[in-house]
Amino acid sequence: MAFRIIVCAKQVPDTNEIKIDPVTKTLVREGVPSILNHDDANALEEALKIKDEYPDTTITVVTMGPPQAKDMLIECLAMGADEGVLLSDRALGGSDTWATSNAIAAAIGKIGAYDLIFAGRQAIDGDTAQVGPQIAEKLGLPQVTYVTEFTLSADRKHITVKRALEDGYELIKIDTPCMLTAIKELNTPRYMSIGGIFDAVRKEIPTWGAKELGVDVNKEVGLEASPTNVFRSFTPAPKGKGMIIEADTEKELADKLLINLKAKHAI
Repeated sequence: MAFRIIVCAKQVPDTNEIKIDPVTKTLVREGVPSILNHDDANALEEALKIKDEYPDTTITVVTMGPPQAKDMLIECLAMGADEGVLLSDRALGGSDTWATSNAIAAAIGKIGAYDLIFAGRQAIDGDTAQVGPQIAEKLGLPQVTYVTEFTLSADRKHITVKRALEDGYELIKIDTPCMLTAIKELNTPRYMSIGGIFDAVRKEIPTWGAKELGVDVNKEVGLEASPTNVFRSFTPAPKGKGMIIEADTEKELADKLLINLKAKHAI
């Protein structure tokens, strides 16, 4: 019995090179180095591990972004994914998490039958951790977030998940189809293979816009339809340099600390 996995991935700007448009308050992506989002790489790796164990597994990677996001899909195919779908349209530009999840949920509905949807916990450019759960809600799927361990039953109808919490872990058993969001502790992503790269560049990657998705450009996707409004974007001021105090004894260390604090009028 074939098993179908959909992986939601995102091409993100290198966090060391982020620039913000002062008018739209959105990220400026033109001319900025882009990478596969880290948590999404973990999601893809877990899907590939399932495919390693069950060769009849089909993996489709879906991403939403500008045309250059196709390069990231080629990378995913070179790692072992079977198909890629790019959601790219000016009408989709500027979408917040709610509007983005509308578009991706529509794309998954267009793809059709699936057994499992994987996504990264969050994207490094937004850090909201909202899109995965929102997609699950719109598709009416059970979901588990912050997945750190994963076991698929032999019949591939049940999954046992170890979920990370702030103060520990919890084990959850969930039926397929479902949505899972991965964190970096789940696995170590593999590299692209030489053969995979040659195969990937030959594959056709379809591009779907708002028309193909059947979404309302005035109410469901895009900047104007997004309910989240960015009030202000700014680069935080750098923190002051720290100070290292060395001493041979605790008393000497305490004395030096007191002298420095008094010199700075902290006490």
